[in-house]
Order: sequence, then structure tokens, then C-alpha cells
Amino acid sequence: MRPAVLDALPNAWAEQDAWAGRKQIVRSGDRDIAYVEIAGTEPALLLVHGFTDTSRSFSLLARHLAGRRLVIPDLRGHGGSQAGEGCGIADFASDIAALIDRLQLDRPVVVGHSLGAMVAIALAARHRELVGGLVLLAGTLKPDLAQDHPLVLGVETLRDPISPADPFYARWHACLPGVPQAFLAGLAKDASTMPASRWRAILKEIRSADLSAAARAVQARTLIIAGGCDPLFGEAHQQALSQSLAGASLVRAEECGHNPHWEDPAFVAEVIGRTFS
Repeated sequence: MRPAVLDALPNAWAEQDAWAGRKQIVRSGDRDIAYVEIAGTEPALLLVHGFTDTSRSFSLLARHLAGRRLVIPDLRGHGGSQAGEGCGIADFASDIAALIDRLQLDRPVVVGHSLGAMVAIALAARHRELVGGLVLLAGTLKPDLAQDHPLVLGVETLRDPISPADPFYARWHACLPGVPQAFLAGLAKDASTMPASRWRAILKEIRSADLSAAARAVQARTLIIAGGCDPLFGEAHQQALSQSLAGASLVRAEECGHNPHWEDPAFVAEVIGRTFS
């Protein structure tokens, strides 16, 4: 029997230190997938985090989505989910499809951030029957990260054991003032449990990805939320998304960078709620 889901009251999210203890486990094939669930109304929102993050990435946004059922997994090899052999976009998407099936979710709205947005596109293209809608936060179809890109160079310098205090995180988790330090420290702690070799393997998969064809196969209603100051996937990436996904709506969080759901979670929640009520 699965443990009871979390209470949806905002104070259930107050302590970042308690996040890991809120995770449940479901078996998918030969691996365990960890996730956090919050009770609420349907359709559920299934929130998929970005590269090196965990379900914690949506803990600030969850406060503003009170009343909705939320399912927030750790991607394989991140947080409490076992790594498995593959670490490509298709592997992550297969795990999310399996989670939807195991939890018997009825066409959830899949909310993906960055890498999670790429996973959401792949999922919706391959498993149209499982997805009721898409929200793409700071996403891209084709990252185009050159070998001399600061992210690539920064990941190459990481060595095990990675310290949560590594200066790399100041750049990787850069965001507007006001994002709680306890939250950012939790993200760094989570990411540091991943071996440097896994960071590099996943980043290699991200760099080689091109979801242009997959996007054209997506039929789900799609909302794109772009950070107006996103240094990683800026305006050209967002326009490519908008043009490739038929009927997609594009909304900008003008003052935000690559992490609108951290920097302005109230705005992001309002747009999601308005679009997928």
C-alpha cells in the first residue's frame, strides 16, 4: 500500500530540511522512482525538474498551487531515484510514462523545467494518450551548448566528492534576490550527491538532443513560460518552441532568468491555473 499523500497546506512546505522525508517510492521495471505527492483536485499536475535538480525544485511553486493534486518525481539518477543504465531524454520520458501508469493518473498536465521541459515534449510526442496538457518552463528544442559554454566548462571542472559549497553553484543556481537561501542550499546539497561522471553523461545527452520533430508530433495544449532574462535558453529558443508546437501560448516572466518558478512562483502558478483550471 502506498503511504498517504501529503497534506496540501502551505506550511507543509516550510522546512526544506524535511523535503527528502516526504518522498514516496514506486517500482518501475528494475529501478525505484522517488516522488512527492500532494492531495488535491484533478487533473493532477505532474512536475518534472531540470538537470541536477530534484523534486525540491518545485517546493516554492507548490505553495501557490494549493488545492491541486501535485505529483513531483525525481528523475532517474537524481535525488532518491535510482540511476539505471540510460540517461537520455527518452529514458527520462519512459520513466515518467511508467509513473503515470503506476499511479493511474488520468491525463495529467505535465509541467517541465529546462531538461524537464525537454522530457515533457518527448513524453507528449510518444505517449499522447497519457498527457492532458504541457507547461514548458525555460525549455528548448535544441540546447546548442558549445564546448566552450560556461555550463559545459563548469561541469568539466567538477570532481568527486562535489561540495555543496562549490563556487559553481553560485552561477548554476543564479536567480533574483529573494529566493530563500535554505532552498538554494537544499538544491546544492541534492545535486552534490550525484557523481561528477553522471553530471557529464547527462549533460552530453542534453547537448546532443534535438526535439524539433518530436515537438511537431505534440497534440496536447501547451503553455510556454519563458524567463525574460534567461541566460541559457533565451528568446530564440522560446520562439523556436512557440513556432514548432501548434497552438502554443507563450507567456514571459519579464524579470526572471532561467528559473521563473523559483523567482516568481506566484506568477507562474497564476498562469498555470488560468490556462489549466
